[in-house]
Amino acid sequence: MSKYLVKGAEIDKRPETLVQHQFNDNAIRHTRTLTEGMGLLNLGIHIVRIEPGRDSTTHHYHEADEEFIYILDGSGTAQIDNEEFAICAGDFMAFPTGGPAHSLHNSSDQDLVYLVGGERNLPDIVHYPELKRTMVKSIEGRKWSDWSDLHDLPPR
Repeated sequence: MSKYLVKGAEIDKRPETLVQHQFNDNAIRHTRTLTEGMGLLNLGIHIVRIEPGRDSTTHHYHEADEEFIYILDGSGTAQIDNEEFAICAGDFMAFPTGGPAHSLHNSSDQDLVYLVGGERNLPDIVHYPELKRTMVKSIEGRKWSDWSDLHDLPPR
C-alpha cells in the first residue's frame, strides 16, 4: 500500500484521539487525523466528531493559517464573527488568514461530524476575541497572553 493513499476502511478503523481545547473546557473533539504519516508538513486534515452540547474550539482566528470545515453528518451552529448560522451535512465554510473569527457548537441531540483542514504555519498568531487573548505558535512551542498584558509601541 502506498503511503500516499489511505483507504476508507483504514480510516474507519483508526482510533479517535480526544482533544480538549486549552481555553474551553466544553470544547472536546474526537479526532481522526488523515494526513499523519503522509509527508504533508504544512497541511493538517482531520475528521472530527463533537458530541451534543459540546463546542469545537474557542472562538478564534489565525493570522497565518487558512482553515476550512465541511460538515459530513449532523447539525449544529456556526458562529462566524458575531453572527450565528444553522449548519448541517453538506455545508462548507472557509476561513482566510486574518479572520473572521469562527467556532462551532453542537446544538443538536446527535453527533456533529466534519472534515476540517488547515495550514500549520510557524509562526502563527491565534486571536481569541471573546477572551481577549492571543496565542503565539512557534518552533519553540505555544505561548499565550491576555490582551491587557500587551502594550502598544510608538511608531518608528
